Amino acid sequence: MAETHLLAPCPNSPNCVSSLATQSDKRVAPLQAGADRGSSLKKLESLLGSLPRVEYDVVGQSRIQARFTSRILRFVDDVTFYVRDNGVVEVRSASRAGYWDLGANRRRVESLREQLSEQDTDDRTSQQHTFENAQHRA
Repeated sequence: MAETHLLAPCPNSPNCVSSLATQSDKRVAPLQAGADRGSSLKKLESLLGSLPRVEYDVVGQSRIQARFTSRILRFVDDVTFYVRDNGVVEVRSASRAGYWDLGANRRRVESLREQLSEQDTDDRTSQQHTFENAQHRA
């Protein structure tokens, strides 16, 4: 699959961002969730499962298709994640309706980035406590 076809291209309207977009106003950096495809998929599923108003499907071995519903007006935004072998997550977030999203899709991707980073920090802290407890018992 060609690099540009991993995710659908963003339309001309300003209601979509993608890590594969070539236009700077639509581009976001890919996400890093884990060291490989399997760990990234697990972390993404864990995060998506903990968020309100999110439904998602795992599609094949490397893709997650999520639907985020806004709290008040119930708008639905589609977010596609393509996880590479090395754990890098290409992401596209787009509004289903409306011309302009007031930056909601970009904020969503950046929020997911922060939450994945916090998840990583929590995992490392938990591993450190486990290691320290094991040393203390020894």
